[in-house]
Amino acid sequence: MSIHQTALVDPKAELDSSVEVGPYSIIGPNVKIGRGTKVGPHTVIAGHTTIGEDNVFHGSATIGGDPQDKKYKGEPTLLTIGDRNHIREYCTFNTGTVQDGGLTSMGDDNWIMAYVHIAHDCHVRSNTIIANSVQLAGHVVVGNWVILGGMSGVHQFITIGDHAMTAFQTKVMQDVPPFVMAAGYPAAPAGINSEGLRRRGFSADAILFIKRAYKVIYRQSLPLTEARVELKKLEADAPEDAKQHVAALEAFLGQATRGIIR
Repeated sequence: MSIHQTALVDPKAELDSSVEVGPYSIIGPNVKIGRGTKVGPHTVIAGHTTIGEDNVFHGSATIGGDPQDKKYKGEPTLLTIGDRNHIREYCTFNTGTVQDGGLTSMGDDNWIMAYVHIAHDCHVRSNTIIANSVQLAGHVVVGNWVILGGMSGVHQFITIGDHAMTAFQTKVMQDVPPFVMAAGYPAAPAGINSEGLRRRGFSADAILFIKRAYKVIYRQSLPLTEARVELKKLEADAPEDAKQHVAALEAFLGQATRGIIR
C-alpha cells in the first residue's frame, strides 16, 4: 500500500495492497477498499463503506458520512460503491437509513463531478455523468446512462429512468421517464436524448419508436392509464430491437409513485 505518512488509516480498515491514500486523508475502521483505488488528499472515508476496484477519489471528498436525517440514531447503515468510478473534489455521499433499506449505493463507471451530494438511501446505477453541484435528496434512484446537468436538484423519492438527461439547473420534482430530456424550474419534458442514444449504439428503428412512445405520453394529452394502453399497442407493432425500449417506458409509467414530469 502507498499510504502517505500524514494519512490516518484505522488498523481495522481493510485496504487492498495496491490502494493509494493521499496526504491528510482519514479512513475509518469499517471501511473496505478494493484493488487499484486511489484516495486523494484530505479525503474522509467513514461509516460502513465498501468500495470496489479502480476508483479515483479526488481531494476533499467526504464519503460514508452519517445520513442528514434527524431520525438517524447511529445505526450501522451502509454505503457501497462499485468499480471504476471517478469522483471529484468536495463530493459528499451518505450512508442509508433503517427507515429505508439501510443502504446507499453506486454502481460502476460513473463520472461524478465536484460538489455533488448523494444523500441517504439513494441508488445511482452505472455509466452516469453527474455534473458539478448536483444535489440528490434522500431515496432517489438514478438509472443507467443518465446525465444530470450542473446544479440540478432532485427531490426525495424521485426515480430518473435509464438514458434520461437533465439540463443545467433543472428542478426535478417528479419522476423522469427513460430516454426523456428534462429542463426548467420545475422540470418539463424537452424531447428524447436522441444524440446520446445514437452514441450508445441504438438503431434508427429503436430511436424512431422511442420518439413515437414519447409522443404517446406527451403529445396526446392522455391520462397515464390510457397512455400505457397505447404504449402496449405500440410495443406490439415495434421491430424486435425497439420492443424492449417501448416496454421499459410503459413499465416506468406503472411504477411512478410521484407521477412523471408533464
